[in-house]
Amino acid sequence: MNRFAVSSLALACALSVAGCAASNATAAAPQAAAPAPAQAMTPAAADAFVKSAEDRLYAHNLTAARVDWVNATYITTDTDALSAEYAERGTKLRVELALEAAKYAEVPGLSADTARKLDIMRQGITLPAPTREGAAGELAQLSTSMASAYGRGRGTLNGKPISGSDIEAAMGTNRNPKELLEMWTSWHDNVGAPMRGDYAKAVTIANEGSKELGFTDVGAMWRSGYDMPADEFAAETDKLWKEVEPLYIALHTYMRTKLNEEYGTAVQPATGPINSHLLGNMWAQGWSGIYDIAAPAGVGDVGYDVGDLLKAQNYDANRMTKSGEQFFSSLGFAPLPETFWERSLFTKPADREVQCHASAWNLDDKDDLRIKMCIQVNADDFITIHHELGHNYYQRAYKAQPLLYRDGANDGFHEAIGDMVALAITPDYLVQIGLLPKNRVPSADKDIGLLLRQAMDKVAFLPFGLMVDRWRWGVYSGEIAPGAYQKGWDDLRLRYQGVKPPVARDESKFDPGAKYHIPGNVPYTRYFLAHILQFQFYEAACKQAGWTGPLHRCSFAGNEEVGTRFNAMLEMGRSKPWPDALEAFTGEREMSGRALVEYFAPLKAWLDEQNKGKPTGW
Repeated sequence: MNRFAVSSLALACALSVAGCAASNATAAAPQAAAPAPAQAMTPAAADAFVKSAEDRLYAHNLTAARVDWVNATYITTDTDALSAEYAERGTKLRVELALEAAKYAEVPGLSADTARKLDIMRQGITLPAPTREGAAGELAQLSTSMASAYGRGRGTLNGKPISGSDIEAAMGTNRNPKELLEMWTSWHDNVGAPMRGDYAKAVTIANEGSKELGFTDVGAMWRSGYDMPADEFAAETDKLWKEVEPLYIALHTYMRTKLNEEYGTAVQPATGPINSHLLGNMWAQGWSGIYDIAAPAGVGDVGYDVGDLLKAQNYDANRMTKSGEQFFSSLGFAPLPETFWERSLFTKPADREVQCHASAWNLDDKDDLRIKMCIQVNADDFITIHHELGHNYYQRAYKAQPLLYRDGANDGFHEAIGDMVALAITPDYLVQIGLLPKNRVPSADKDIGLLLRQAMDKVAFLPFGLMVDRWRWGVYSGEIAPGAYQKGWDDLRLRYQGVKPPVARDESKFDPGAKYHIPGNVPYTRYFLAHILQFQFYEAACKQAGWTGPLHRCSFAGNEEVGTRFNAMLEMGRSKPWPDALEAFTGEREMSGRALVEYFAPLKAWLDEQNKGKPTGW
């Protein structure tokens, strides 16, 4: 699985039509509650309402989370029906609480804590259903059906069916352009296109629900959850993109040249956009799978591949996960509970359909931590494991917070934690854990190769991380009409990524549905933010550890002082605005691409030299 194809909280949150205001899963059936009388609209009444709401959400959490876990790990008609039922109940409860929270939010004299919790309740629904009869049930059915259809999805290779997890892996290893084209086209046609009508229906219902909550549309509601006005948040993401865009364009230019040399102009022209099926990933969101094509002679040979190292030492899914735990333990974090090892899903069962999409769970909002993955022994999944465990350690760190604060400072924080740790999986760290012999640590003259391989994941992802929700924001606002879903997707991919589909696409297609987060209704801007934040966190950790060498060579493994300061930020959860949490660990109050740009500065200079005389852009 690609390391970025993950949810920020438990998959229960992703499958729940209402989403999660905190790390808890969907709530079950609410108790009937009469609206508060006018004379009760006081600060004390607001405090009491918040306490009651948290109690109701927590009381119903465990059953709903278990239902979603069973559905995700045992997809059948019956588990689909159960998941849809609990999603409907959860939607009704959260909409009820959100509507009531909006009323209490207008009460003068509220404490800052109560006002924050009321805002979280109002803004924390991923897909709100309107209160009209039957709407919540219809939205739940649509959402569950789309998510499960994705989980059961198949493409083809040489005419034979191939599962989602296997086709993703094959896209990174196959070098036959005809077979890559078949896999790309079959996956998008088989998985995405059939759900187009259901997705349009879900958009209409959810927009109706968002209006009842006082938002213009669902996209505006999502953008309101970042401790700033929705329009300001959109501008903030534009600013961050402009900081890192030159680096991406340089990488794009270099990769286009390499693909042209590899496949010839008939497959990949030397100018214009890149054909998306050639980039080593189904969605062209991470390019490290084709590092062998990109690697420059000499400096590009870094001397090892993590996947090969794992296989040489007979690592399996469990041992890979133990290695991830080992990193966090070296920072002073307590070991994962035994139940984690007993209850997680580490490999794809042979006897049933499951959601292979990697995700981290906390079923009881305390210590029932789990991951769900179909782990394969390769470098990508080794990194993904560290990413997912980052969610789990964050979930455990803030478990003492009130229910509505059991979440990341913003959703980008949740995604950045494990990735910040993964940045510290340097060659020297691989030596420490016995994976890489010391005499095979790449010398300084190999740094360009190390940075290029890293950039083909981290930098290549940035525009995709931005455009997925740009498309959804346009869909929800009506700027992208139902009759132009495919065109809107292709236009944005061209604008931000400089890639295009390898075959013509018309409005009978629905390529967005072939990306899990669209049918799964998981907001995606969090991943863009995470790719900015992880470098800020990483730079701060390296400074705290006293690192003085090149930033990309830093590993803070084993530094418990870093772990203590890091955990202090994690324990805050969502109890304070995200600038406060950011400042607590990094000393900065603004998200910035500066640390990312500094990390890759040697590569950028090298890319500019390689690209001299070549056309840039598309």
